[in-house]
Amino acid sequence: MSTAQIMTRDADLAAGLAQLGLTLPAKAQAQLLAFAQLLLKWNKTYNLTALRDSAQVLSHHLLDSLAIVPHLGAGKLLDVGAGGGLPGIPLAIACPELSIDLVDTVHKKTSFLQQAVIELGLKNVRVHHARVESMTGQYAQISSRAFAELKTFVALTQHLLAPGGRWLAMKGCYPAEELTALPQGIGIERTLSLTVPGLAAERHLIFLKVST
Repeated sequence: MSTAQIMTRDADLAAGLAQLGLTLPAKAQAQLLAFAQLLLKWNKTYNLTALRDSAQVLSHHLLDSLAIVPHLGAGKLLDVGAGGGLPGIPLAIACPELSIDLVDTVHKKTSFLQQAVIELGLKNVRVHHARVESMTGQYAQISSRAFAELKTFVALTQHLLAPGGRWLAMKGCYPAEELTALPQGIGIERTLSLTVPGLAAERHLIFLKVST
């Protein structure tokens, strides 16, 4: 990428963060752009994303992931089906105080994630090459982005949800049918419509919890 392109991406990221109401230090912004470049570099071999353009990666991946930052709670987070590190890696960069675990079943993807963690110096991230249903532990928050239908997401991860915890599911269009198919005992805490800078598409964040 040329110097002019890098400066453009810097400005685009700063503008996008401002629209999301986020203030990140220069180091974090540099890490986000470095992650985007790392994603594009590894994508040539590992097919981590269908996007090949850095501008689209910025809007469709980085800013899309960061749009949920204002809605995160406290406590350890598990990102399921982490794939190319979305939303987990951008969240870890934006929230260095938050402990985040990433899990995926595909070895080439977890290899990429581990390399990204090392190169970006992310001390708050652990990567797991595993099936989520075989994992142990307790998480206050469990997130997913394009992982599975809500009922499957919940069924595979409920044993990992800490008491009082919640699921955060990132969706495109409002998933009305998926919500009506939730298992008994799982309730909708709230739903949010998100606006992502540079992304002309519906985005929703669905909060689920164990019903009391």
